[in-house]
Amino acid sequence: MFQVKICGITSVNDAQAAADAGADAIGLNFYPDSPRHVKPETAREICQQLPQLTTVAVFVNETSDTIRQLAQQIGFDTVQLHGDETPDLLTELADLKLIRAFRCRDSRLATVQDYWQTCHQQNALPQALLLDAYHPEQYGGTGQCLAWNQLHPLPPPLGDTPWVLAGGLTPTNVSEAIRSARPDGVDTAGGVESAPGQKDHGLIRQFVEAARTTFASLS
Repeated sequence: MFQVKICGITSVNDAQAAADAGADAIGLNFYPDSPRHVKPETAREICQQLPQLTTVAVFVNETSDTIRQLAQQIGFDTVQLHGDETPDLLTELADLKLIRAFRCRDSRLATVQDYWQTCHQQNALPQALLLDAYHPEQYGGTGQCLAWNQLHPLPPPLGDTPWVLAGGLTPTNVSEAIRSARPDGVDTAGGVESAPGQKDHGLIRQFVEAARTTFASLS
């Protein structure tokens, strides 16, 4: 399980910057409508050149066939489902490492709990959970934050699952977010950018340092 993920990486240069800063994971976005969409050939080059990073492929409402095809073609480590995917898709992809992301409408996480229970019944629980802020028209990358102080502890049956906090995290607020929500990992995209899809390497360094320092203080 990673602690610090820089999502929306679109170039080898930005991936290297994340690695140099001390991030242990990056997100490669394969959602065509995202400004952070990465080309398969670029994603493959990143995976080949930076094997020390956990590479997480982000999909939104994609078919299992396409996900498997890209997994074989590119060689990423983990699949993150960030759309409206049903538990049935997780069942189809049960042999892959999966992170299920949820855009949370409220801090009670009732919808997430119901979904998790269905996954449990189908023996299709993912390896980790990611909680992101809700936006009716966007699948992530909104810059909106969750109510961090209302997330700890996560309600059952979610509490035994490693989870990642996302949504509006920046170098200036990530420490507060970690202390309040107590996630196992954090994820940022727009919080370390100069423009959508263009990473600011200085902000990446600041984010990773702040996150790692805070995690270390709580361990």
